Amino acid sequence: MSGSVLYDAPGPRAKRLDKTLNWVFSLGFVLGGAYLVYAFYQRGIFDDRWTVLWDPPKNQSAGDVWLSLAKGLGNTLRAAAIAAPIALVIGGGVAILRRGARTRMLSGPAAVVTELARGLPVLMLMFLAKLVFGWSPLWSVVFGLVIYNAAVVAEILRAGLAALPKGQREAGLSIGLSTMRTTLLIELPQGVRIMLPALVSQIVVLLKDTSLGYIVAYPELLRTIKNNRDYFGDKYLIPLFLVGAVIYILINMAVSRLATYVERRLREGGSGRGVEPPEIGPTGPIPQSGIGGPAREEGAHAGDPLFGAGRPASSTQVPVRRPGDHERH
Repeated sequence: MSGSVLYDAPGPRAKRLDKTLNWVFSLGFVLGGAYLVYAFYQRGIFDDRWTVLWDPPKNQSAGDVWLSLAKGLGNTLRAAAIAAPIALVIGGGVAILRRGARTRMLSGPAAVVTELARGLPVLMLMFLAKLVFGWSPLWSVVFGLVIYNAAVVAEILRAGLAALPKGQREAGLSIGLSTMRTTLLIELPQGVRIMLPALVSQIVVLLKDTSLGYIVAYPELLRTIKNNRDYFGDKYLIPLFLVGAVIYILINMAVSRLATYVERRLREGGSGRGVEPPEIGPTGPIPQSGIGGPAREEGAHAGDPLFGAGRPASSTQVPVRRPGDHERH
């Protein structure tokens, strides 16, 4: 029997081909990496320029270099930490308004604002806050990140809500909930769970877009690297920018791992692990002689061979007819 429902288990020939292709591609990657290292060596990339990381010139210490990078990283995380929650809240509110509003007077303007904000470049929004509003570099960066990413988050959540089965919305309306309460209580939790990977990707984009802040004089990580390059010289460009790239990659990997953990917890929480099964059948008194008849005090569990253990002692269990009983009479 096949071990997968999508395709049959590979045979000996397919396994040999798979192993051969793995070796070929692995060897190709190794040779490509070796060529890059050799090309860098030919251009003198591995000379003394790397000493800027542990023995920098111009009477500076390694602590000074790494402390400046740490301050730039702190400013990057500060801007992202302020902008991300605000963008998620505003984007979620706009998506809920577009989905749950019963009149076009509310959902229409929300859709127009979303399209306008999503079409503007982040850098233009930062310049708007810096030059027109006269805000500080930090809040100019936060303003650009919030406006653009809130629009994208709103569109992501709108797509997730629209992807839900129509029965979810109809079920909420059938029990008397309004369209807004149906969206908030029934559709939104499911939509967030469906679109969680896209939301995490957008948070990663927001974190990387903080690097645009160096244009409006915000001292984030990329601007700090550029300042170090300007101070020590162009010779030290590659080591400094490589350190910055590694820092960005590690931060984004940490965010992605955190999102994977949250998604797994949500999936485990939604699987009913540790939750008592719902009671089967009516929970109140049931009539003895059909609808309209006198109620039986024992309730739904009386006479039930599965749940009958909880019935009162005075109850009389209803006899259960089994196959073959009619042959005895």
